[in-house]
Amino acid sequence: MAAPSCNALGLWVRGSKQRLGSLFSLVSKPFCSVAAASGTMSAQRLAEKLRAQKQEQKTKKQPVPTSPVQRRVQELVRFTQQLQRVHPNVLAKALSRGIVHQDKDLVVINKPYGLPVHGGPGVQLCISDVLPILAKMLHGHKAEPLHLCHRLDKETTGVMVLAWEKEVAHQVQELFRTRQVAKKYWAITVHVPVPPAGVVDIPIIEKEVQGQQQHYKMALSPGYRMEDGKIVRARSNRNAHMAVTQYQVLSSTLSSALVELQPITGIKHQLRVHLSFGLDCPILGDHKYSDWTKLAPQKLSLGTLKKLGLHQAKARHIPLHLHAHQLILPALGSRKEELDLVCKPPRYFVCSLRRLDLQMPSQDQNGDDEAGRVRAQ
Repeated sequence: MAAPSCNALGLWVRGSKQRLGSLFSLVSKPFCSVAAASGTMSAQRLAEKLRAQKQEQKTKKQPVPTSPVQRRVQELVRFTQQLQRVHPNVLAKALSRGIVHQDKDLVVINKPYGLPVHGGPGVQLCISDVLPILAKMLHGHKAEPLHLCHRLDKETTGVMVLAWEKEVAHQVQELFRTRQVAKKYWAITVHVPVPPAGVVDIPIIEKEVQGQQQHYKMALSPGYRMEDGKIVRARSNRNAHMAVTQYQVLSSTLSSALVELQPITGIKHQLRVHLSFGLDCPILGDHKYSDWTKLAPQKLSLGTLKKLGLHQAKARHIPLHLHAHQLILPALGSRKEELDLVCKPPRYFVCSLRRLDLQMPSQDQNGDDEAGRVRAQ
C-alpha cells in the first residue's frame, strides 16, 4: 500500500487510518442495531441491509470542504472521535497488529495516539478495557487477561509493555520504580533548547492555576531563586517531587527541534513541564503546558504555521508530538539478556518532521504505526 502524501495535515491521521480506518468503518451504531435485531435473518439479507445502510450513510455525509486546510482538519477531528467509538474487539485487533515483541512473559505494543491507558470520566474506551480480548486473540479463548506494566499519557505514542502473569507485571513495575529501565522519548519542540544537550534537574509540584478557567497543572518548584540580582536558596516545598530529565537535540532549525529525552525520574507530565517551563521549548501540540495561565490552543509562529499548512484558528487540532521511542528492559526471569524495544514514530510525527525541515536518524526514516524492532543484547 502506498504511503500517504506528506502534503497535507491529513497525514496526521492517515498513518493510523491505514491500519485502523477500514476496521473503524465497520463499527457504527447501525451495525450494532442491525446485528441485535437480525435474529434469524439470513447472512445474505443481513449483508444486503448493511450495504444499503452504508450507502445511505455516504449520501448523508456533509459536503467535503473545498479548502485543503479545512479538509485536513476535518479528517483529524473525525479520526479522534472514531477512536473513542470503535468496538473493543476492533481496537484489540488493531493493537495485535502493532505488536513489537511477544514471548512467554511479555507482549509489547506500539500504543496509538489519543488512546488512554486507564478509564475515567468521559473515557468510553481505554487499553485496560481490551486487554482480556487481546489476550484471547493471541492465546485462545481460555487465556487470562494481560496486565499493564506501566502507563503512557493518552496523547503519547510508542512502546508499551504488557505481561501475561500478574507476578511478572509486578516485577516489571518494580524495575520501572527502581529506575532500572532505560527510556528514550522523541519530541518535536517549538523553539530550540539551549544548550543543545544537558540535564534538567528541577523538582515538580502540582499547583492550582487561578483565572477564568480554574484548573491544576504540574509546575516547576526550583530550589533557588533570584533576589536583588543574586541567586538565593528557596524554601523547599514538601509536596514537590524530584524530577530529572536528560536531553539532546538530534536536529534543529531556527524555530523547532527534534529532541531525544531520557527521563531519570518518572513524575507526572515531567517531560512536558521540563521542556516548556524549564527550557522554554514546549512540545508541538502541547495545548496544556504551552501557557501557564490558561488552557488554550498552542500559539505558533507564522513561519511554523505556514510549514504545517495551518491557520492559528486550527492549531488546536495539532496532536502532541511526544513518542516513547525506546525501552531497554534488564534481564528478567528466564531471560538472561536485556531486551531493547524500539517503536518507530507514527506517520503524522514523521511528516511533521519533514514539513519543519527536521532530520530523523537514518534507521527511522519511515515512520509507521505498526513498525518496530526488538533486539536482545
